[in-house]
Amino acid sequence: MTDYYIMEKFDPKQFVMDEVLTSTECIELLGITRARLSSLIRSNKIIPIKKAGVQLYLKQDMLKKKAELEALRIKYRPWEHE
Repeated sequence: MTDYYIMEKFDPKQFVMDEVLTSTECIELLGITRARLSSLIRSNKIIPIKKAGVQLYLKQDMLKKKAELEALRIKYRPWEHE
């Protein structure tokens, strides 16, 4: 059996726009405060991909962290989800 792959032109600008988030976007996505984000970074639970004035994060990593945080909220704050 032969596998065929379609090669698409890679657009780095589009990749960054779609897959990289700033701190502010992470805060909005995760539903946390800036202080909580700083705490997660200090404890190495979230690791920025770039620190140069503006911290950047991969969207894929933040979506995984969002699912984790939502599960913890259900476990430790069940009254919010009744």
